[in-house]
Amino acid sequence: MSSTAPRPPAGTARSPLTKADAPAGPRISGAVGAALGIVYVVWGSTYLAIRVVVETMPPFLSAAARFLAAAPLLALLVTWRQGPGALRVTARQFGSAALVGLLLLVGGNGLLVLAERSVPSGMAALLVASVPLWVVLLNLVGGRRPPGATLAGVGLGLLGLLVLTSPGLSGELRLGGLLSVVAGAVIWAVGSFLAGRLEMPANPMAASVYEMLAGGVGALLLAVVRQEPAHFELAAVSTRSWLALGYLCVFGSLVAFTAYAWLLQRAPLSLVATYAYVNPVVAVVLGWLVLAEPLTWPVLLGGAVVVSGVFLVVRAER
Repeated sequence: MSSTAPRPPAGTARSPLTKADAPAGPRISGAVGAALGIVYVVWGSTYLAIRVVVETMPPFLSAAARFLAAAPLLALLVTWRQGPGALRVTARQFGSAALVGLLLLVGGNGLLVLAERSVPSGMAALLVASVPLWVVLLNLVGGRRPPGATLAGVGLGLLGLLVLTSPGLSGELRLGGLLSVVAGAVIWAVGSFLAGRLEMPANPMAASVYEMLAGGVGALLLAVVRQEPAHFELAAVSTRSWLALGYLCVFGSLVAFTAYAWLLQRAPLSLVATYAYVNPVVAVVLGWLVLAEPLTWPVLLGGAVVVSGVFLVVRAER
């Protein structure tokens, strides 16, 4: 929920709605275009990968494996590129990162993984796309009055969510699964909201290391409470589930997030934030192409309305 705004299922706590835009620089370079393409495609594909993982793996156990594997890999990458000092944080910063990681990865991503056992990946991505809408509402509660265009985008996006979750329109999908994804998006928004107000590690990649560690431990504890390890059979896991899990660890949590962190330093935030409404489109197309997920008119209509609302919010907030 890469990453993952419908932020990155990878585990970054940063939200395009809590940062000031960078000044527009020179013409977009090929490197910026390539990094943006990675964020678009890889983070958009994580919904498909999660759907494949939970075909034969327990949801919280697989999420724990993903983040507990990705965290030390990212720590090694940070140490290699910036030195071990980049991972040094105060106790307060560590606590803030751990709290944000629990909200993003156990609450937000955890509910998404749990729901994708019954909710198609494309539908899940469209529902997660609502994260910027909830962040705006949280900012409103916190005393920041957004522009009228932002509120109009929120209203439009919520209307799209109503279409997507309406019992008579969502077909055979269980309302509980759809609402679980929406609840996860709200929790993710809370984590993003708090990340802009807590004392977080200055290095965003170091922050994500501790977020993923906390998220992995939290997901593992939930898996134990749900007795997932007791009913887990290693031999029952399919090859494609293993491949999808590896894809999430390496590409979803490392490659795409590194590209995202690099973009935040090299490109205008208004351009980087476009992943918020491109990712769900990529997810819907991949779900249709790879898993033959149906594209019904409520999905197309509701999804278009949600993405349009997010587009208005990102454009107004930039």
